[in-house]
Amino acid sequence: MVVPIYEFSCLTCRHTFDVFGSYASRDESQVCPQCEGTNTRAMFSTFAVVGSGDATRASTAGGCGCGGSCSCSN
Repeated sequence: MVVPIYEFSCLTCRHTFDVFGSYASRDESQVCPQCEGTNTRAMFSTFAVVGSGDATRASTAGGCGCGGSCSCSN
């Protein structure tokens, strides 16, 4: 089972921390692990996706670097 990770910021002490949980946990008030306050807010976070071997090959094919489809003569 995949559990999303949500990043929170404490509005009292400005500490940021992660919470593993359901989508509903994003809207719940979370306890800051640094100051134990509950004045927290979910932040917009970026994420990375780890793909399978097929996705990795697809991302390196073409373009230069040199996976072909360029003019570098390699």
